[in-house]
Amino acid sequence: MQRDHREQLNLSWQANADAWTAAVREQRIESRRLVTDTAILQAVLALAPSRVLDVGCGEGWLCRGLAARGIESVGVDASQPLIEVARAADSPRARYRVCGYAELASQAAQLGRFDVLVCNFALLDEPLAPILQALHQVLAPGGRLLIQTVHPWRACNDAAYRDGWRVETFAGFGEGFAEPMPWFFRTLESWLGLLGESGWRLQWLQEPLHPESEQPVSLLLLLSADAR
Repeated sequence: MQRDHREQLNLSWQANADAWTAAVREQRIESRRLVTDTAILQAVLALAPSRVLDVGCGEGWLCRGLAARGIESVGVDASQPLIEVARAADSPRARYRVCGYAELASQAAQLGRFDVLVCNFALLDEPLAPILQALHQVLAPGGRLLIQTVHPWRACNDAAYRDGWRVETFAGFGEGFAEPMPWFFRTLESWLGLLGESGWRLQWLQEPLHPESEQPVSLLLLLSADAR
């Protein structure tokens, strides 16, 4: 079953590439428009990096935003259709590579080292320890990892507050989404335990709020490599 979930997750990002690109570029997703896009962009800029790796970059909006501010950006994603549309919206200080998370370690030499690594709503699979460990190989000395994910207390909805697979149907994101997307829900305790076990130390935690409901929309984590 776990293999089926992973295959369906990958299929979703292949099949929904055009619909996702339209939803992002037309700002159809309220949480992104009002809260989370600004939250991750400001968090990256506050670190004043010279080189950023966007892991799971999608159609490239964050890389373009950073490149417009003079920051060299590299985006990697397993979805070739998404990488193609990212390249089509080319920016002189942003470049893109088709690269699945399992391939990061093998491509570390080609990618080089980065001051900031970003995983913006990109860690959706169940076995995350290998990718989190592989990220150490592309982190420059003194670099940081930024993770933004759904806020566990809001995302559980009426389901039990425990780790497990959920399904995103993309309802309200507009037309064209051909495949639902399975994703693995984690509690806050599970997130912090996983990161610690993978060699990352929490520097700070933020909970960006919706401007009207004043409820947390996402969980934003800044991490450094554990020197132990």
